[in-house]
This record gives sequence, structure tokens and C-alpha cells, in this order.
Amino acid sequence: MEAGRRWLEPRYIWARGVHNLGLKLLALLVATTLWFLATQDRRANVEQGFDVEVTVRDTTGGRGEGTRAVSDLNPKTVRVTLSGRPERLRELRPESIEAVVDVTGEPEGSFTRPVTVSPPNGTTVSRRTPERVQGFVDTQIVRTLPVTLSVSTPSESSLPRYEVSPASASVAGPGRVVATVQRLVTSPALVPAGSERETTLIALDAEGRPVDGVVTRPASVTLRRLDTGELPVKTLPVVLSDPPATLRIRAVSVQPSTVRVVAAPELLSRLREVGGRVAYRVGTYTAPVTLTLPAGAQALEPVSVRLTVEALAAPPTPAPLRQPDSP
Repeated sequence: MEAGRRWLEPRYIWARGVHNLGLKLLALLVATTLWFLATQDRRANVEQGFDVEVTVRDTTGGRGEGTRAVSDLNPKTVRVTLSGRPERLRELRPESIEAVVDVTGEPEGSFTRPVTVSPPNGTTVSRRTPERVQGFVDTQIVRTLPVTLSVSTPSESSLPRYEVSPASASVAGPGRVVATVQRLVTSPALVPAGSERETTLIALDAEGRPVDGVVTRPASVTLRRLDTGELPVKTLPVVLSDPPATLRIRAVSVQPSTVRVVAAPELLSRLREVGGRVAYRVGTYTAPVTLTLPAGAQALEPVSVRLTVEALAAPPTPAPLRQPDSP
């Protein structure tokens, strides 16, 4: 009993505490040093977030990605937080991080799949947001369409001629996305006379909006300007001839209201307008306009007119004069 009570006595506690104090302090120092060394890497690590584009992997049937495609991927990027040394994280770029959604074996239609992140060497993944993405697996198809030329507006004094090579290209992607492509156009480009330029292709839908999620082959075409310089061209207003005296024009809309005319420079300098003849009749209608130009001049655009014409009331016919009766 007396030995048990000794642990409660302050003097005994102090005596036991200072017993072999040097060895105890040495052991504490060694333990602290070992803990510090063991956790040094962990304490030196920091976290940094990256916006990483999601890559789709599909090896269904062992045929790779040639027969299937994924569209409507949502989201297209995930926020990946990596842990590592500050100097290692500073040298990383989002392109060096791989975020993959594997749709191998998924049936055609909508899917929700987890995203797998492969961190670069020297880093670990702390978290990814979101962890799952949605999309649509579809059959991949290829269509061939003619290439539509799109160039910057030329000056009024020029008449450029272009050639695009190749004249057609293919567009590939998920079937329901490729079906919305109506045109393949070249990116607007300014090509000097007698030169050529490489320009990319853009897939457009029926409303003229770019279509995402498709690949054009080739991705670009060669645009050549065949003319060698400026041509004598002048833009002139179109002036319609007057209707017959028995008709009156209630509404008129000329399309276009101006035309480009090609002629010798001395002749162009004398021209101020272009006359147009129309077959007038009563009613509302659209009619072609016959342009009247001097010899040696040529209009580059056809012209039409939208008319509303009404008949004028005929003036009263005067009564004939009576001859006086002879005696």
C-alpha cells in the first residue's frame, strides 16, 4: 500500500522524472528528428488545380475508335487538383495531365461514366470535380461535301477570280452531329492578286452556325487567286424607266439597287447611272430589269424589281362639236 501511494507523492514523481534525464532527452530528440525526416516530403507538398480536357477512350470490339464516336460530352473539362512539390507543379501544364472517360462496352445512347485521371510523375491526385461525365455514344459516319468559298470583301474596283483545291472535303463524326452539317466553307481570307493561301475549313449548319464535334479531312485547303490585278469596275445606281401614262407605281423595291459595271476607264468615267426597263402591268409582282448600257460596258449582277402598280382612271372623252345646220 505504501509503495502504491508513492506515485502520488510530488517528490517521488520528480525523482522518477529526472532519473536518467539525459537519456530521456536524447531519446526524445532522436524520435523528433525521425518524425521530422519521415514527414518532410509530406509537409513540403502543396496543391494546385488544373482544368483538364476530358479524353474519350473506346476500344469496343477491338476495332478502336473507327466505327463509334461520342458527342454531347458534359462537361468537356474537369477540375483536377494535384499534390506535389511546388517546383514540380509550377512546370506542369493541363496538357500534361490525362483525364479519360472509358466507354468501352457501352451501348449506343446516353451514358454516365467516371473520369480516370493519370497524374504526371512526382504528383498525386487529391481530387477531381466532377468525378463523372455524361455523353452520347453514336455511330461514326463520314460525308463528302463541296467546299464553299468565303473571302474578304474585295474593293469595288476589282473582280477577283479564285480557285480552291481540293474542291470537296469529308466531314466525320457522330452520326446525329454530322447530319446537321449543311456546308463546308473556307475561313474568310484576304488573298492578294496572283497568290495563294492555306485556309482552314469550317462546318456550318442550316442557320450558318459552326458545328462542333466533327473533323474535316483535309483540315485546310489551298485558295488561289487567279486574276493578276485590278479591273476597271464601277458601282452605279439603277434607275427604272417611267411607266406608261395609264399606270401608276404605288410601291417599288429594286434588288440590288446598285450594280457593278465593267468597261474601259474612259467610258466608266462618263457613266453616272444605269437605266432599267421593266414590263409594267397592273398588280403586285416581281419582274426582271433589263439594263441599258452603252456598247463596251457590262453589268456583273442581274437586277429584279418588286412592284405594286395600279391603273389610272381614264379621263372623260370630250363630246364632238356639232356642225351648224346649213340654210
